Amino acid sequence: MTAETSQTLDRGLRVLKLLADTDHGLTVTELSHKLGVNRTVVYRLLATLEQHALVRRDLGGRARVGLGVLRLGRQVHPLVREAAMPALRSLAEDIGATAHLTLVDGAEALAVAVVEPSWTDYHVAYRAGFRHPLERGAAGKAILSARQHRADDPGYTLTHGELEAGACGAAAPLLGVTGVEGSVGVVMLAEVVPERVGTRVMDAAREVAEALR
Repeated sequence: MTAETSQTLDRGLRVLKLLADTDHGLTVTELSHKLGVNRTVVYRLLATLEQHALVRRDLGGRARVGLGVLRLGRQVHPLVREAAMPALRSLAEDIGATAHLTLVDGAEALAVAVVEPSWTDYHVAYRAGFRHPLERGAAGKAILSARQHRADDPGYTLTHGELEAGACGAAAPLLGVTGVEGSVGVVMLAEVVPERVGTRVMDAAREVAEALR
């Protein structure tokens, strides 16, 4: 901690991060041990966070992330979308395919930004707000591959016909961006994804990641 920072705010943010990393919530005692502070401090932190709906406590006394966090999260998408647009436009124009930024939303992949190429005679229609399971489609599978950290992973994922008949997908995960889990990719009408597309979506994913850091 430095003279310019708030110890109380720091502890409150650490509480939220700890709760976000567990599916079962944490007790006051568990939070006290993890934070290295006494239970009275934890009670005060939780009471304040509860007032803002950022934390809720169940009947057993376990604290969990509250619905107020969702309201804050909704404001993140426009910021992420704005940061990603230059790289997506470049990707769409270069490949001649619909480019998209996809983020994790629970167990689903959510397209939050989509750019269609301007010069092609036809391309795949893909809209912001489109959802699909993480286990289907290049965008979701790229995210899952990043979670698994496989040594044989080429850095991008290719799929064919998993979300739309006749459409191929290529996507690469966003890496090194704290608090953001997602991928950048393209979807095109083709039998086979051209070899250079995989490398190109990896480059675009790196550009987006740098813009978000």
